[in-house]
Amino acid sequence: MGNKKKANWTLIPGQPLTEMDKRILSFQERGKLCPSRELIKTPEQIEGIRKAGVLNTAVLDTVAEKIREGMTTEEIDRIVYETTTKGGGIPAPLNYEGFPKSCCTSINEVVCHGVPSEDVVLEEGDIINVDCTTILNGYYADASRMFVIGKTTPQKQKLVDVAWECLKIGEQVCNQPYVFVGDLGHAIEKHAHKNGFSVVRDLCGHGVGLEFHEDPEVEHRGARGTGMLLVPGMTFTIEPMINMGTWRVFVDEDDPYGWEVISDDELPSAQWEHTFVMTENGVEKLAW
Repeated sequence: MGNKKKANWTLIPGQPLTEMDKRILSFQERGKLCPSRELIKTPEQIEGIRKAGVLNTAVLDTVAEKIREGMTTEEIDRIVYETTTKGGGIPAPLNYEGFPKSCCTSINEVVCHGVPSEDVVLEEGDIINVDCTTILNGYYADASRMFVIGKTTPQKQKLVDVAWECLKIGEQVCNQPYVFVGDLGHAIEKHAHKNGFSVVRDLCGHGVGLEFHEDPEVEHRGARGTGMLLVPGMTFTIEPMINMGTWRVFVDEDDPYGWEVISDDELPSAQWEHTFVMTENGVEKLAW
């Protein structure tokens, strides 16, 4: 799963035990991976992430209104940059570890991190993931959507639909706090396999909010009761990458930036991503 089992939750000296302390410690005493206090956002921080999410969602809404056959992925990137900055935000991907653009545009067999380009034109039948992360007043929100250009094949449409269902299944598993990352990963993988698809193993969701990428790692496969415990105040993404063929991937050697990830058999891939906050009543969407 990528996370070693270790005790992370610590008590505040001189403070009485809260009900949340008691719940988390009961799992920790059984050797489960629990969050550190640093992963629990304050109400003020959650509100900041929520506002970033409102802008990030507006950016993707604008892309949805304008995306079309014949458009270059560079045009999509300009829409993202202009909408984000007009709203007072900063596109988090821009210049992040050498990434040269404001969003990721991943078409067909590109699993993720596709680099927008004037040379890439959307064609009838393409499926494309547009992935945006917005920084607003120092807070981060992250989401992506799939778009089908015109009419595509039944197999591609099913892939897009099942990827969406996988995200919603992960969300449903988190309809109450104190579930594990492995619980949602198990449910997602089961649904993907039932439909004849695979789940990418080399990439995963993540904590987000005060930084672009935080703990925990949110795997989209695994066993129930494994991975980190998800407790109120944690903010994270669920973003299953579902492949038509093998789960294996590689980084495109022809990408001069070293970012584009492609399915190993070069069959199509689909992904949807939302940012969530875990509450006492289950997850709430902050960006979609």
